[in-house]
Amino acid sequence: MDALSRAGPRPARGRLGVSSSGTQALAAPWTRFSAWLECVCVVTFDLELGQALELVYPSDFRLTDKEKSSICYLSFPDSHSGCLGDTQFSFRIRQCGGQRSPWSTDDRHYDSGAPVSLQKESSHYFGYVYFRQVKDSSVKRGYFQKSLVLVSRLPFVRLFQALLSLIAPEYFDKRAPCLEAVCNEIDQWPAPKPGQTLNLPVVGVVLQVRVPSRVDKPDCSSLKQCGHENLLLTPLVLSSVHELDLFRCFQPVLTHVQMLWELMLLGEPLVVLAPSPTVSSEMVLALTSCVQPLKFCCDYRPYFTVHDSEFKEFTTRTQAPPNVVLGVTNPFFIKTLQHWPHILRVGEPKLSGGLPKQVKLKKPSRLKTLDTKPGLYTAYTAHLHRDKALLKRLLGGLQKKRPPGALAALLRTHLLELTQSFVIPLKSVTPWKVGSRSTWPSGRGWTQAPPQIRPFHQDDFLRSLDHAGPQLTCILKGDWLGLYRRFFKSPHFDGWYRQRRKEMAHKLEALHLEAICEADIETWMKDKSEVEVVDLILKLREKLVRAQGHQLPVKEETLHRAQLNIEMVIGSLPKDLQAVLCPR
Repeated sequence: MDALSRAGPRPARGRLGVSSSGTQALAAPWTRFSAWLECVCVVTFDLELGQALELVYPSDFRLTDKEKSSICYLSFPDSHSGCLGDTQFSFRIRQCGGQRSPWSTDDRHYDSGAPVSLQKESSHYFGYVYFRQVKDSSVKRGYFQKSLVLVSRLPFVRLFQALLSLIAPEYFDKRAPCLEAVCNEIDQWPAPKPGQTLNLPVVGVVLQVRVPSRVDKPDCSSLKQCGHENLLLTPLVLSSVHELDLFRCFQPVLTHVQMLWELMLLGEPLVVLAPSPTVSSEMVLALTSCVQPLKFCCDYRPYFTVHDSEFKEFTTRTQAPPNVVLGVTNPFFIKTLQHWPHILRVGEPKLSGGLPKQVKLKKPSRLKTLDTKPGLYTAYTAHLHRDKALLKRLLGGLQKKRPPGALAALLRTHLLELTQSFVIPLKSVTPWKVGSRSTWPSGRGWTQAPPQIRPFHQDDFLRSLDHAGPQLTCILKGDWLGLYRRFFKSPHFDGWYRQRRKEMAHKLEALHLEAICEADIETWMKDKSEVEVVDLILKLREKLVRAQGHQLPVKEETLHRAQLNIEMVIGSLPKDLQAVLCPR
């Protein structure tokens, strides 16, 4: 395919372009650009080839043939959607050809400070699409069809949608020169830094965003305003880089939102059949976000087609359905995925003066091919009782014509508190409660290794629920015990527990480093051999490197003291050893 010939095996990101003589053209590395985006793609419709990759920018970014094919097919709505005009949606694809190249320092710093649910993807790409289909008599098919796609590892759907709404119309009018200018502007942006408010200039507009931090309060989504005195333009402020309007997304399923929350918590396979890629992708992203602050550890595809490279893997009947949330628009999937345990079919979103028409709960046996009506087709029985008070408040807000943002915030807060009520008891019984200690364990010498974290015992936890369960923070009644039992078998428990153990181990290492810095090392060295002293230096250096790489939660003051201790200990050694440990 000539249109795809611009891409091939991916090399390391370096300089851009090749001159006509075949020599490397001089250009600045795309370091800042790649902190936000992997590349920008243009996909067009070719009469002979179908969807074709017209352009990849920067031109040195390489995609595998499978990745190119996936991007091409997923960048266009399928024929059942009938999208005219401008359409925005998103997709997520598996990276091929192994893991990505080693993380840069900026990547590590970002991930160490970002919430786990917003960390960069290591094995998937997000595609954010702006598709235009308009009548054009100059084209044989009679329609202009083209998509501008931002490929990124960041789940910043709100930011990239806003960016596309600014640059895509410009590109469709002015083509390649405009795209090159936009990419050069993005290459001037500061790197995404958790907890900071950033001004991001592009096409004459300044986007102002705040990147969330893992130390934010759970209900903190407010944007701290930057000073405008140094800006020539008043910034376009985005309240969030990633949060969708949950109330708008969940309009047709509000009466079942808790059941859907349970299905997401348990990592159950779910198909969302929607009328368009926009509705499909937003519903899937809303569903996977409703268990935050937990990280969604299962696979999910906001928009999925029969041409996807994983189609056979996800539709096979020879094994149980995978733990995936699929967003589709082709009714063909009703037949193909009829064996999946949960199928949600939704129609076009409509909002009148009252509560939108709700989909009904239906048995899977009532699924029909192609003409299946909207509904949640599942045999699952919710463990928790429905929160009627929440529905009443949402309906009251609609009747009083409260702003949509307020209703979305109400729903998001409800789901956040529900997840927290579920997770808090898990944290409270985790061995060696790192959150409640600020010093090294008493009775343990600083020369000893950090204590081992004991395994999590499910039976002990379940016995503790009577006096320390979610009923302490949540008014909802139901079979919490049964919900926890199923959760322990889900991918999310494994993901949560691995992350929790990692955080605890890092906290113990940090406390160990603090204990070493506070110890009287000079006195300790008096009766120690040179081998023991050198061993201490090497261990201190190793901890210092990990801490400086933002892998350990320590203060700058501790890092400074550790460095001074290393210099002091090295200074006490003979000159020949000093030369070995500190070569010039």
